[in-house]
Order: sequence, then structure tokens, then C-alpha cells
Amino acid sequence: MSSPTIVLVHGAFADAASWAPVTQRLLAAGHRVVVPPVYNRSLAADAASIRAVVEGIDGPVLLAGHSYGGAVITVAGVAENVAGLVYVAGYALDEGESLGRLQGGFPDSDLASALVYTPFPVPGGEPGTDVSVDVDKFPEVFAAGLDPAEAAVLAVSQRPLTAVAFGEPASVAAWKTKPGWGIVSSADRTINPDVERFGYQRAGLRSVVEIDGPHLVMRTHPDAVVAVLTEALAALS
Repeated sequence: MSSPTIVLVHGAFADAASWAPVTQRLLAAGHRVVVPPVYNRSLAADAASIRAVVEGIDGPVLLAGHSYGGAVITVAGVAENVAGLVYVAGYALDEGESLGRLQGGFPDSDLASALVYTPFPVPGGEPGTDVSVDVDKFPEVFAAGLDPAEAAVLAVSQRPLTAVAFGEPASVAAWKTKPGWGIVSSADRTINPDVERFGYQRAGLRSVVEIDGPHLVMRTHPDAVVAVLTEALAALS
């Protein structure tokens, strides 16, 4: 089998640029990489969008998801050409389980008290609700470990997630049929690290690495993240 194309899926309150340090290193090493946008409108819609990207790629795919992106790859990862999954400080949901339900079994992270709810218009329907992180709290809660000036930029350019996505159950769980690898950010203040550990253990991932890093571990520890992706590639090639 040819070496898989790596598809990097970002999470809520971020965008594709959150993977930039990892993307740069993978490209420099000669890997094929795709970093698509996640629209953060609903889990089903986001997973369908990513699955369409994956199915448009010729050959096998290694699908990696950060944070909410972990929930997205859990659903999108059932695409036939997905060879493996990598969770990076992510949610490994079970079939029928929502983000809220998984998180509800553990103490809240600092994120819970830093969320802001804003209505947005829905053509022909009731307004929806966007969830974002308080700009003043974003640097310490979501972007801990980054240069303060960089964190400030990320805070004012974050991509919100609709409130409905928190309660929407995963329709499938790709880890039941696809091999997986996981990274726990042990200093994560956005997701309780025990949520990550529990999901990974339940999924029976082949390997789980603990990194003493914050939520945006792919920006603060890109070499360590690349090492896990490379390990997965080697196992699948």
C-alpha cells in the first residue's frame, strides 16, 4: 500500500492554520497533506464535509483530528479509504454519544466558565447560537503556552461552534473498525485530559502518548505530534 495522504482536521475556536507548524514539517518531509476547513455548524454536517474531502483523495488516508476535530474524524473516518485515525487532544466519541455527554462524566475544564453564547441568523428559521471563547480568557484557557501576541490574534479570529453540536450524537464510531493513535495533552485547560484518556482507552487505540503540553499541542510541540503521525504512517504503509 502506498503511503497515506495525511488529512489534518482542526477543532472548534480554531482554523486550519492551527496545524501550521505540523503541516510545514510534514510537507518538508515529502508527505502528501490536506488541511481542510471545518465549518463548525453541526457534527453530522462537519463530518460529511470532511468525508467528502477524504473520498476525493486517490489512495489511503491517515485522518487526524484535534479537539472537536476528534469527534469529526470519529464519524468521517468510516470512509472506505481511511486507513487510520490519530486523535490529538481530541474527543473519541462512541456511537450515540455527544460531546456534552462524554464531558459530563468528568469535572469541567476551565473552558466551561469562559464560553460566550451569541445568536446568529438562520434563513427561514429561528436564530441559531454560536459558542466561542471569551476573548480575554482565550489566551490562558485555549492558547496557553503560545506567545501572548500570537494568542491575542487567535482570540479575535477564532471560529465559533454552534451550540447544537455539543448535544449532537455521533452516528458511528470509526475507531471500532479502524486502527487509531492518540495524544493526550496533560496540561490541557480546554478539555479535561481525563476525557481524552477515557476516550482513547475505550477506543483501544494502538498507542497513546502523553505530552506535557496545552490544548494547542500541535503548535507548542509540533515535533512530538509529527512523531506520532509518522509512527502511524509507518504502521499503515
